[in-house]
Amino acid sequence: MFLKFSSPVFYGLGTFFALILGFLWVHPVKSNWVEKELNRIYDKAVRDLPNHTPDSLNFPRTLNVNGSLMNTHSGSWTSGFYPGILWQLHDYKNNSKLKEAAEGWGKYLEKEKLDKKTHDLGFKIYCSFGNGYQATKNENYKAIILQAAKTLSSRYNPKVGLIRSWDHHKDLWDFPVIIDNLMNLEMLFRATTWTGDSSYYKIAYSHAFLTMENHYRPDISCFHVVDYNPNTGAIQKKVTHQGASDASAWARGQAWGLYGYTMIYRETKDPQFLNFAHKIADYIFSHPNMPADLIPYWDFNAPNIPNEERDVSAATILASGLLELAELDKSKAKKYRSYADKILENLQNEKYKTNQSPFFLQHSVGGKPNKVEIDVPIVYADYYYVEALKRKLSYKR
Repeated sequence: MFLKFSSPVFYGLGTFFALILGFLWVHPVKSNWVEKELNRIYDKAVRDLPNHTPDSLNFPRTLNVNGSLMNTHSGSWTSGFYPGILWQLHDYKNNSKLKEAAEGWGKYLEKEKLDKKTHDLGFKIYCSFGNGYQATKNENYKAIILQAAKTLSSRYNPKVGLIRSWDHHKDLWDFPVIIDNLMNLEMLFRATTWTGDSSYYKIAYSHAFLTMENHYRPDISCFHVVDYNPNTGAIQKKVTHQGASDASAWARGQAWGLYGYTMIYRETKDPQFLNFAHKIADYIFSHPNMPADLIPYWDFNAPNIPNEERDVSAATILASGLLELAELDKSKAKKYRSYADKILENLQNEKYKTNQSPFFLQHSVGGKPNKVEIDVPIVYADYYYVEALKRKLSYKR
């Protein structure tokens, strides 16, 4: 006996398969492009290990003009990113070679926990040893982080209410604070969580609040540098150092802000910081100069758009920050995940990838006005790319 196509059985089967196809369309199988890309990065990082022996003077950073590798010393603000990448990838797939290499770099980096001449201790110590602690729960790493937090706190001026960023360029500024400094606050928040000492939290909160008040213009674009009078706290200048002009919106600075205030809301649960992160996201993704693929030009107001370099580092920072913002506020999660997915998917285009060891991505810009690191791979672009992909994989949809 044969069933006719008009039979209720066929209608039922058709409805069943339609529902299955519809589910897969809306909810793709999790083993997808994210894992594929993380596996590509993981395999490349393992292959590249023999090319980069731990050394105090040779932390990978970027490329020279001639295409050769440019390394940097442990005191550089970027020194924590390469070991941080290794720890993230070790955490992704337990690999003794990655762990051994990360530990080796850490031996040369640990002394930076005492460096009182920089605000970049979060980048150097928390991006490296913080990931190491997450992967291993090594109590020694926690002690290193706490010492770095103590050192960073020494740069706080209570009359200004902020942490001083730079000690150089004393002929230009008296007490400069840069937007990047938001990223170093996470280490202070963590110090309070671990020790119960609220002084770290109070310093971080004050810095976050005053940066929100003083760095941002009415349209929610931000200045790169705000200079204060160290004796009175009065604002003296609002300028740029790496942007196109004092009045422009330097792309990586806008990205630091979105990521920073998202993290600050996570640590404080203060809704004003969440609302501000939303405003920053709205500014960035409604900007008329944002390219269709969401990989920003190095400055939103660069003078020769569209004939300007893209900044992949700004894109990876944005993607990672957006994924956390979506996790913290479900009301706008769909929109933010859509932005992050588009960035990450577009970065898998071959034009953005590189085979140069030890990098994964190219086309970042460090400081075009200063004629450094223009249209090259840069280690922090890779760091936040790995972080974003891991967040994409782990956060529930």
